[in-house]
Amino acid sequence: MNTLTHHTNIVAEHIHATHRDGAQTLVAIAGPPGSGKSTLATQVARRLTEQRTPAIVVPMDGFHLDNAILEARGIKHLKGAPQTFDVAGLIRKIKALKDDNDVYFPRFDRAQDQSIAGAIAVDHTMPVVIIEGNYLMYDAPVWADLALLWDITIRLDVPLPDLRARLIQRWLSLNHSSTAATRRAEENDLPNVKDVIARALPCDLTLRIDPQG
Repeated sequence: MNTLTHHTNIVAEHIHATHRDGAQTLVAIAGPPGSGKSTLATQVARRLTEQRTPAIVVPMDGFHLDNAILEARGIKHLKGAPQTFDVAGLIRKIKALKDDNDVYFPRFDRAQDQSIAGAIAVDHTMPVVIIEGNYLMYDAPVWADLALLWDITIRLDVPLPDLRARLIQRWLSLNHSSTAATRRAEENDLPNVKDVIARALPCDLTLRIDPQG
């Protein structure tokens, strides 16, 4: 059994043990950039749905501020850092879910480098909503308020050298040159990685991934 399958089993079993029929369970999957949050979230949602507990994934990346706003504030070079997200907007959307409303979330298009409004519809009857993102369990003003909203919290723990390799590969897959990909990873992504790790709040589950995982 590979690591992804093993972790999918652990998370799905924990959700089944926690979820109550007729209620909506909010699951946060947190961790640094490149740790595999979106992959795990997708696999868990698929597994739960196959097991007759429908689930949907909502990436936190949809709450990136637009590039025009970042440029006006002089922080476009920091894109991906906490101050480049609409955390207040994220909190409002999560609270709307808690109030049994249908909610429409934005989705981030990495190829276009922009968010698309209203791209993910979450019905108030959806049994499990899996939110994945870097700063969902992050010890900083405003961001820490999110920790009170989750029913289940999960953190992915990946060694720093492995994260670096994954992040470089991410930029290479978007047609960046080797030099540009390495620069993007080291100058922007890795400082965010270290910040996420340094300010991590405790989670219900911590899933560790070794370099071979």
